[in-house]
Amino acid sequence: MLDESLLPSLTASEIAALSAWGSRRKVSAGEYLCREGDTTYHFSVVLAGLVEVIISAHDEERVIARHGPGGFLGELNLITGLRAFASARVAESGEVLAVPAPGLRRVIATQPKLSDKILATFMARRSALLTGAAPTTRVVGSQFSPESLRIREFLARSLVPHEWLDLDADPQVGHVLGDLQIKPSELPVVISSGSVLRRTTPGGLAEYLGLTVPSLPERSVDLLIVGAGPAGLAAAVYGASEGLRTLIVDMLACGGQAGTSSRIENYFGFPTGISGSQLAERGLVQAEKFGARLSVPCAAVTMRDEAGHLLVELSDGTAVAGRAVIVATGAHYRRLEVARLADFEGRGVYYAATDVELQQCQGQPVIVAGGGNSAGQAAAFLAGEGNPVTVIIRGPALSASMSRYLVDRLESHPGIRILTETRIVGLDGDETLRSVLVAGPEGEAVLPCGGLFSFIGTNPQSAWLSECAARDDRGFILTHRSLADDQLDQGWRVLGRRPLPFETSHPGLFAVGDVRAGSTKRVAAAVGEGSAAVGSVHEYLAFAAR
Repeated sequence: MLDESLLPSLTASEIAALSAWGSRRKVSAGEYLCREGDTTYHFSVVLAGLVEVIISAHDEERVIARHGPGGFLGELNLITGLRAFASARVAESGEVLAVPAPGLRRVIATQPKLSDKILATFMARRSALLTGAAPTTRVVGSQFSPESLRIREFLARSLVPHEWLDLDADPQVGHVLGDLQIKPSELPVVISSGSVLRRTTPGGLAEYLGLTVPSLPERSVDLLIVGAGPAGLAAAVYGASEGLRTLIVDMLACGGQAGTSSRIENYFGFPTGISGSQLAERGLVQAEKFGARLSVPCAAVTMRDEAGHLLVELSDGTAVAGRAVIVATGAHYRRLEVARLADFEGRGVYYAATDVELQQCQGQPVIVAGGGNSAGQAAAFLAGEGNPVTVIIRGPALSASMSRYLVDRLESHPGIRILTETRIVGLDGDETLRSVLVAGPEGEAVLPCGGLFSFIGTNPQSAWLSECAARDDRGFILTHRSLADDQLDQGWRVLGRRPLPFETSHPGLFAVGDVRAGSTKRVAAAVGEGSAAVGSVHEYLAFAAR
């Protein structure tokens, strides 16, 4: 049962405010207000009677909450558009106020106090589902399967409650496969709301859940944001809140590179720190509160001008158009130049350090490669969870590229060893990584390793724009004053102006965050750029309307 603090009651005045956007109706015992897996359902307020919230797990029903008069049903899915995670069934006949999702969004946008109450409850309920309630989505796969890991990463970063069933370690998996007539060759499998998704991918799962472009009501928007990291989410918050029809697309999930951080402690306003996934969740809810929409996972492939819009083609073959486009695709970690790397990616070599990766190597010795803040945060997190950690850097000292507070924490932690002027030169193992060969000042050594976490620098995610935007010699996108006259095409002469702040060599195309040349690679800087760029977008749209 959910904690009583997650079951607030609405006042008479709050119910009256909601009544303008909904309708009252009588309900009978046994009637369902929504069922698990529904794609369309209403925000329901209980006016009389009793309604139970039910989840189904392991072929059993479990009542997790009961709502009496004044109580309201729902959680974040009503804002994000995902399928319902639970069913709502009338236990005692009565009356409810049913508010369609568009009406709820209108109330959230115009009634601040009521909005705060509803959103805070929705977020707390999602947190409770993630940590306490038996999940209604199960992932069946192998710990040795990179495909299974990608599904788990997608669900975790999308904040979808789920249960992991490991073919190689969980004895009940055989019964599950037998009951559903699933062959091992069909793994990974996702079982959700009575549906069985065989050999599924993050894209297929996202489409089922309702997170992809086909689920959106329109394909043309005022502002299209490519990349849902801190910069893209900040742009979405400011764009949507200022009246722009805003769509965000991302190749993986909400959060970007910051979403892989277990703890961010130097972000303004969070003295006790916040995880990257929590920061991304709050940013996304804030953006969706104002009407922005998110579509994942879909990578941008190309862009072109068409009928006064910038048309972005996505990897799934669909296309979306924006009057203006903000590129916030960030950067990806470089791959180690070492033999057999591909053999162990997803089987011991990881580019993120979250609970998902931790479960793959809990309690085992691990290696963190890299000397930046992401590496420091990963090392501190893994050591704090009981893993012996070795940090390997090529340079002479961590202080050259890592914040002082992280250097002090790593150097003082008894479970962390730091090897400087050292390189990784070999990997070994069978189905998973077992050891790493390193070369340092004292020669070569073999280190036992259950997980290698690689944070050795980044390359910008900008190749898809090679024909549309000028880039520097490292591939970072040039903007505004960093653009030379010979990098601007003839079209700029017609416009009679130079690029606006954050505008690229292509009019109406803006770049922010880590992908932009000259940007400060920090979360706070990315948020600032994303929000500031929206001012330039408004100015560009005003030019275009003349």
